[in-house]
Amino acid sequence: MQKRSVIANLTTMSRAVFLSGFIAAAGLASQSAQALEGLALAKASGCTACHSVPTKIVGPAWQDVANKYKGKTEITAVLTNGKEVKGAPLEVLQQKIAQGGKGNWTAVTGGVPMPANSPRVSAADVEKLAKFILSLS
Repeated sequence: MQKRSVIANLTTMSRAVFLSGFIAAAGLASQSAQALEGLALAKASGCTACHSVPTKIVGPAWQDVANKYKGKTEITAVLTNGKEVKGAPLEVLQQKIAQGGKGNWTAVTGGVPMPANSPRVSAADVEKLAKFILSLS
């Protein structure tokens, strides 16, 4: 009886390990799909004229943006209109994408401001773009 119990437990554990691996792989595929969707939206919105994931073009690399804000609960940024905003990284990045920003990445951009993208880019798409960028860390 004890041998059957051990075998049953091993079988159950093997199934659990297999399923957890499958779920993890499905999660990675889902993340990859979200990343591809985010990049496609960025291209369609004109963001890739100044940005890319791994390297600076005119504006900072999105990877650098994600790494700068990773783990932070509050950040401060200056919008193109000179207004300083403070809040959670997602909220502030959405405001910067929508309204533009200046002086936040001067060492990288040489002082070139990021233009406003709203109303050309919808609020829903601005949120998707911000989430995509922050997911790169």
